[in-house]
Amino acid sequence: MKSANMLKTRKNINSNTLLLLITIALFVVLYAAGCVVYGSRGFTNLQTFLNLFRTNAGLICVACGLTCVMLTGGIDISVGSLVALDCMLLAYGMSEWGLSAPVMVLLVLVIGVVFGLVQGYCVGYLQIQPFIVTMAGMFFARGMTAVISTNQLSITAEINQLFYDIANFRIYLPAALGYANKKGIIQVPYIGIGVVVALAVLVVIFLVLRYTKFGRSLYAVGGSEQSAAMMGLDVKKTKMKAYVLSSFLCSIGGICYCMNTMSASVSQATGMEMDAISSAVIGGTLLTGGVGNVIGTLFGVLINGTISTIVQTNGKLASSWPNILTAALLCFFIILQSIFAKLKEKSK
Repeated sequence: MKSANMLKTRKNINSNTLLLLITIALFVVLYAAGCVVYGSRGFTNLQTFLNLFRTNAGLICVACGLTCVMLTGGIDISVGSLVALDCMLLAYGMSEWGLSAPVMVLLVLVIGVVFGLVQGYCVGYLQIQPFIVTMAGMFFARGMTAVISTNQLSITAEINQLFYDIANFRIYLPAALGYANKKGIIQVPYIGIGVVVALAVLVVIFLVLRYTKFGRSLYAVGGSEQSAAMMGLDVKKTKMKAYVLSSFLCSIGGICYCMNTMSASVSQATGMEMDAISSAVIGGTLLTGGVGNVIGTLFGVLINGTISTIVQTNGKLASSWPNILTAALLCFFIILQSIFAKLKEKSK
């Protein structure tokens, strides 16, 4: 009996945990390589590492929501367009409608919930393919962004002082972690409000997936809808909740994204859905559902961010290289997941 339990634990480590460990190891190797090659250009500074979180705070929120959807075996390709709509609403609402920042933030969050309810109902209760539903949502959100305004808008202190102050607020780390720049001036590393929000989202979703009935339901539905239904789970309701949660977190991510860019345009966040999907897959979330966690997704985001930082620091590489390298990593992890799945089937 004891040996059987040890064998079962070893199988779990060899499949799910190993994927997470590979992802973490890949991030460490990539970042270490960047420090070795571009250490003289400031890559070893703590602020460079913190900037991975600052510039990707919105993506972390979006990827966490998308992970929940992918756990059910679904997909959501509307998230990038919804982020663009959120940014446009925030910028246009504060600049043209004269509404306050709290009102616009609340409006964006409500729209996210409604957006998720519609998509979740179509996927869960009407049983329409998630790709079709979210593709329609993608076109709708991007179209509504253009309806609001086709101009590029900026959020300045003159437009809304409160939002500007929050977006530019810096939370400094202890002075002991400071470093001297090329001019010999001591720089104290800092993060922004968006990073705090993104990490809070990450922790909450981690706890939800691990310790709540809803989190266990997501895994059960993704593992086998038929088995989940036989256990008494409401598969349709669970799917709808997953899409509502995804769109809600996407709206939170849209607010963080807007605080980072302080602008809005029709083409904003183009391809963000692919970044979120690739981050989740690289982090160990199976496209077929049932396996994954947001810790792996976080490291997937950091890997994508590290690749972009290395390319930007180099200065000579084409801007398309991050997409090429991310695509290669995505293929690698999909193949790796397939190999682990086949090994798991043979061991049964």
